[in-house]
Amino acid sequence: MIRFRPTVAEVDLEAIRRNVRTLKPDAVELMAVVKANAYGHGDVAVATAALDAGASWLGVALIEEGIRLREAGITAPILLLTEFPPGGEKDALAADLTPTVYTAAGLTALSEAASALGRPARVHVKVDTGMHRVGLPPGRAAAFCTDVLDLGMELDGVWTHFARSEELDEPTTARQLAAFRSVLGELQAAGINPRYRHAANTGAAVAIPESHLDLVRVGIGLFGLAPAAPVADRVKLAPAMSLRSRVGFVQRLDAGEAVSYGHRYRLDRPSTIATVPVGYADGYPRALSDAGRVLIRGRRYPIAGTITMDQLMVDCGEDRVEPGDEVVLFGRQGDEEISATEVADRTGTIAYEIVCGISERVPREYRG
Repeated sequence: MIRFRPTVAEVDLEAIRRNVRTLKPDAVELMAVVKANAYGHGDVAVATAALDAGASWLGVALIEEGIRLREAGITAPILLLTEFPPGGEKDALAADLTPTVYTAAGLTALSEAASALGRPARVHVKVDTGMHRVGLPPGRAAAFCTDVLDLGMELDGVWTHFARSEELDEPTTARQLAAFRSVLGELQAAGINPRYRHAANTGAAVAIPESHLDLVRVGIGLFGLAPAAPVADRVKLAPAMSLRSRVGFVQRLDAGEAVSYGHRYRLDRPSTIATVPVGYADGYPRALSDAGRVLIRGRRYPIAGTITMDQLMVDCGEDRVEPGDEVVLFGRQGDEEISATEVADRTGTIAYEIVCGISERVPREYRG
């Protein structure tokens, strides 16, 4: 489709590849988690780059996400990170998606779908060691895995998820890992040996090598963003996405004039105001009104007044700014950089939400 508006999310696929190579431990496989359209970066392009760089698995949240990857020609193993929704089992298995399972109802539905298709199912069993979102209690895991095998399925993996792995001095992760190792010991004692044992997310992949086991699942780190500051200090990652636009309109306003809805931003001196075609409908948070910063000509400038649906205004003071000048909402321009993490900090959220929230009306452009 022809693009007229200059606003774009630029995604550096070479950064994705570098991050995979940086985060993949020696002798351990890596799953690239590309759910939610690869955290807003574009699932097919990111999955392809990650696999090129050494990832061997992909992780998704929805059957639809997995089918989309298959339709794009991707043949790598794809794990669905929650149970198949009721009624979706046959389509998911037909697309060769690997199910996570943790309830008796889910196991029964999966067995029936596999029988109807005349094909065995390979499953990963999820154990809840303390996240308390989904999964089996550790005390039921061994019996459940036995049920999987008794139904003629292949137990391809057993896994858990850490709740606080980015908090490096916090003991929860050690307790979760100990609980998971206890489950694995029970399985081994029962003669059950899944091919994949996995627990580590990005934080643990970076900072807790004893959690790596057979496979690490990397989500936010894939995109060059750390889950928290302590982890960021442990590894050098390359941010993959930048949000860019161009100045659309420039005007000179006198002292005392006010800008945007509500007139909450009033000038205390004459100033040049630049209008940029980006707004909250593009996923740039309205909470950055009067608080955000952008880069123009390699310098930081404050957002002036309320961010509107399609546009925002920037106070450029006495500096020269012209229509067509590049504007960086987050990313690098010259020697200056505004990270997605900085944007998140200014709005009281996390970088995950910032990159995931860039809307579909913002085109993704790929380089590398």
